[in-house]
Amino acid sequence: MAALFSSAFFRMLARRLALYLDLIRWNRPAGWLLLLWPTLGALWFAAGGWPGWQLVVVFTLGTFLMRSAGCCVNDVADRDFDRHVKRTAQRPVTSGAISVKEALALGAVLALMAFGLVLTTNRVTVLWSFAALAITLIYPFAKRFVSIPQAVLGIAFSFGIPMAFAAVQSTVPVFAAWLLAGNLFWVLAYDTEYAMVDRDDDLKIGMKTSAITFGRFDVAAVMLSYAIFLAVWAWAGASRSLGMLFFAGIAIAAGQALWHWRLIRDRTRDGCFKAFRLNHWLGFTVFVGVVAGYAIR
Repeated sequence: MAALFSSAFFRMLARRLALYLDLIRWNRPAGWLLLLWPTLGALWFAAGGWPGWQLVVVFTLGTFLMRSAGCCVNDVADRDFDRHVKRTAQRPVTSGAISVKEALALGAVLALMAFGLVLTTNRVTVLWSFAALAITLIYPFAKRFVSIPQAVLGIAFSFGIPMAFAAVQSTVPVFAAWLLAGNLFWVLAYDTEYAMVDRDDDLKIGMKTSAITFGRFDVAAVMLSYAIFLAVWAWAGASRSLGMLFFAGIAIAAGQALWHWRLIRDRTRDGCFKAFRLNHWLGFTVFVGVVAGYAIR
């Protein structure tokens, strides 16, 4: 009898764990990788090369934890909208498999774990972490009031950049603001592709997105955003004399952006979603270019 009870308990525990992992998008790592590459790139810029294992581990784990916490908050905020969208109707909170209290509790635990990592850095980074948390909490509700909420997401997904400079230099220079501004346009590009997938459903439920706001200029807006992102980061690398390997990375990333244009130009759901999912490779390419540029400088 005890063995039967124990087996049933562990099966229930495994089911709950599977739901929590689904909530934080464990099996879809592309989301947190989109935050990771510009954050690590900023670390290299801030340190003028290798920043040390401690900061690499802190920012890698912190990025994963905060993105996971953001998923919890986002799914709670969007639960009444998500049930009307084909792609999101079965998310754990929306379907009722996980309660709102459970999701928020998990998000709070993950955010506290991330804060624990920040405490290993310095006072300036800790102060910036509060602003990062605030924008993470604000973004899910921006979709109700802002015509281009992807711009708010761009700030949230770029906050690792000033925090990286704060951790290395104990200050956030104007150079970091330029990197953040450039990265914001990359977020605008890939999240507009994401919004193009759900545009029909979002129109029905009254959700505000960049795909709806840009209308027939959506593809042009995406490509212009890619161009601004790559131009700003190319300027950043040039200002640090990173050399040909860095610019090779920028060129390969530009080639990927052109491929994404081929995927989204017909505005099919599959094409737009594929372009969004593959964006982390574009970010990885730019990051590798930064690392290679400093390695041979």
